[in-house]
Amino acid sequence: MRILIVDDESPARSRLRRLISEMDDWELVAEAGNGQQALQMTSKYQPDVVLMDIRMPGMDGVEAARHLAELDAPPAVIFTTAFNEYAIEAFEAQAIGYLMKPIRRERLAGALSHATRLTRPQLARVAEQSGSPRRGHVCASLRGELRLIPVVDILYFRAEQKYITVHHHGGEDVIEESLKSLEEEFSPDFQRIHRNALIAMRYLDLLEKDGQGQYRVRLSGCNERLAVSRRHAGELRKRMRSV
Repeated sequence: MRILIVDDESPARSRLRRLISEMDDWELVAEAGNGQQALQMTSKYQPDVVLMDIRMPGMDGVEAARHLAELDAPPAVIFTTAFNEYAIEAFEAQAIGYLMKPIRRERLAGALSHATRLTRPQLARVAEQSGSPRRGHVCASLRGELRLIPVVDILYFRAEQKYITVHHHGGEDVIEESLKSLEEEFSPDFQRIHRNALIAMRYLDLLEKDGQGQYRVRLSGCNERLAVSRRHAGELRKRMRSV
């Protein structure tokens, strides 16, 4: 069974490396120092299990695990942490594996033997319960590869059947999330303008009516004029006046 270690501290990686070398049936295939490297190493080495530190600069372990869950065949994830009682309570509530530092060989062996793949709802709930910062990226899966889209580059989300199309400065991608969950996570930076659309307030230029009396918004960097329902137009005008 193949293991990827993810930790921003070299001594912590060294300790895990030594413990794994003493265990039969487990092979260390790669190491990473942050969440984004973890995604790259997972794509390259296809580990069975990822030992993931929670608190890391940039992309933290919970966000990285949420992106890994988008893969068609995601690895199992076990979180490692020195302290965070709220995160631990959240992991236990969601039946998610974790290890407290300093990690002991017996605990590591037990956790590895029970490692399971985590679902998106599990990880979303942990992020909410543990106070993990909201994601800095959303993730699209393209032919088995993960594409990270910085939230600051997103112009708007549009629901189309059971998928969400993310329109961003680099083009557009499709993700499998709900508009409601995106609205809850990224509010108030994103505003609902229609039952099927959320816009980034940072890119809002103008709210206007067209010749048919339909409210529409203009976003900087976007040629399309997006429809605004009457139900949401009042709230949008209120937010624009408060800026």
